[in-house]
Amino acid sequence: MLVIGAVLIISGCSNHGKLPPAPFVPPNEGPGPGYLIGPLDRLNVFVWRNPELSVGITVRPDGRLSIPLIDDLPATGKTPSQLARDIEEALGVYIQQPIVSIMVENFVGPFSQQVRVVGEAASPQAIPYRANMTLLDVMIQVGGLTEFAAGDRATLVRFEEGEQKEYGLKIESLIRDGEIDANVKILPGDVLIIPESIL
Repeated sequence: MLVIGAVLIISGCSNHGKLPPAPFVPPNEGPGPGYLIGPLDRLNVFVWRNPELSVGITVRPDGRLSIPLIDDLPATGKTPSQLARDIEEALGVYIQQPIVSIMVENFVGPFSQQVRVVGEAASPQAIPYRANMTLLDVMIQVGGLTEFAAGDRATLVRFEEGEQKEYGLKIESLIRDGEIDANVKILPGDVLIIPESIL
């Protein structure tokens, strides 16, 4: 049964689509889409001329935050500017024309803005997405492959147009053999699955 399972896994990998290669240095280093706040992000909330209302706060795991005068305000999935406007609206009940600025100190982001790496990476983890990120950037972040990894049988899972799609990756060829065509663009929400080699 184990042999049959292994054959099915290997044959399944051959049906994966192929992603176009990405340049190691993006030609356009412009900003990406607006950052979305996620659970456990550390925020500095600054209320102009109201230092008693200005606080450093961590977004709770349920995606909400509480600050002076405001309880249980939804924070996740919003840009810092959108959240600042929501806080201004809530504070408007208590003070005249509040002006709020929000600075994000510790970036985690929601799952839709993370890249998750599981399996035989040296340090499997969820990584906050960065604009212009490539597969090589992700592998540097997770410390490369373990000695037991089957990097060329890795899979990238991506949601496109509401549908889950899978793409084959050649991580070992990229890292150990320097095959630059194996470097592909990574998008927010991607999941990389790195299997163990079959001995």
